This record gives sequence, structure tokens and C-alpha cells, in this order.
Amino acid sequence: MLAASAADARELKVLVMGDSLSAAYGLRAEQGWVALADARSPRYAFVNASVSGETSAGGRSRFDAELARVRPNIVVLELGANDGLRGLPLPQLGENLGWMIGRARRAGAQVLLVGLQLPPNYGAYAGSFQHSYVLISRRLGTGLIPHFLAPLGTERRWFQADNLHPTAAAQPLLADEVLRALDALPP
Repeated sequence: MLAASAADARELKVLVMGDSLSAAYGLRAEQGWVALADARSPRYAFVNASVSGETSAGGRSRFDAELARVRPNIVVLELGANDGLRGLPLPQLGENLGWMIGRARRAGAQVLLVGLQLPPNYGAYAGSFQHSYVLISRRLGTGLIPHFLAPLGTERRWFQADNLHPTAAAQPLLADEVLRALDALPP
């Protein structure tokens, strides 16, 4: 009960809509960046609605229900990696993310858009994919983390055996990155 009352006392409720990177894939939930950020922050109460394998379309289909359930002050959108890995046309990704940003704004929430990067073997699509987050953020006036996994670099020690998902040891770096970005959002 004490943990619940401490979360209730926090100033801002943050809804995280993400994929496996936010759902703590391959880890216990409490090891993931969302749980770590929640435990570290006296200001933000995090609600994790992330689903491994989620696409922007899947997030969009669940978005209104999550907004109604959580009633957040801030929405963190960490979606699109699975779209990119499947080669989804970028206008569709932009439409899905833009729709969710608009819905969040109409509900009175600020948005932090979390950009992702594809492996280099995706060629020109990979560069366009990553840049699409910058364009969406500029056009719609959201907060932005341009490349979520940038703090991990290419150091193998930060990644699980699949070389895509961060290890438990890497999660605090991601939590810190998100907390800094949330603190940088305008009041």
C-alpha cells in the first residue's frame, strides 16, 4: 500500500506505449528501464503499457483504451522498430504515430517521441526511418529522443544474445535518458 500511495503522490503520470525495448524483453519487468525510471523518480509515476512485438498500428489500436485507463499527463511513444524491421512504408508509420500524438494532445497529455534506429543492412531505408522521428517531432511539436539506444553505442556488453535487446545492465542508462528527456519537456 505504501508504494501505491507514493506513486499517487507523484506530480505527473507517464504512460509508456512501446515495444519489446520498453516491455523489458528477456528480463524481469522490474529490471526494465520503465520500472527503474519509476523507482528513481519522485516526480513521475510510470504506467507501462508496452507489448513485445508491438507495431505502431498495434499501439494505435490500443491507444484510446490506455489513455482512458491511465489518464496520463505525459505519453512516451516508443514504437516503430517492428514496423521498420518489416519494411513498413514510412508514411504509414508517420500516420500511426501522428494519430497517437493527436489523441494524446486532445486528452491533455504532452508527448515524448522515442526515435529508433535500424541495423545498417537496411540501407537507405534505415536512414530515412530514423530521420522520420525527427520530422514527426518537429512537425507535431513533441519532445524527442532521436535514437533511444545511442547511450549504449555498439558495445556488445550492453546487448542480449540477439544483439537487439538491451541487457539488464544497460537498462539504467535508458532510464536516465528518458528521465532527462521528460525533465526537458516544456511545462
